[in-house]
Amino acid sequence: MACGGSRTHLRAPLLRRSGGLGTVESLMARIFDLVIARQELRHTHASVADLERNRLDIGQAQLDLSHALIDRYVPSENAA
Repeated sequence: MACGGSRTHLRAPLLRRSGGLGTVESLMARIFDLVIARQELRHTHASVADLERNRLDIGQAQLDLSHALIDRYVPSENAA
């Protein structure tokens, strides 16, 4: 599909959460600990519910880490 003329790029604003996430380093350490815990859960044949809770905790920690990285490296609109 060809597109002529200038292109308009629409970009949704970044939704940033303030505070309470922890530092990038502390979140990385939390993810490391959760992954180690997951390996232990698998080794001990933990219940599906325990594995799912751990999976959700890892996912939330990864989301928090991504927000912390954005806050660290992408200038806020208010800083301009």
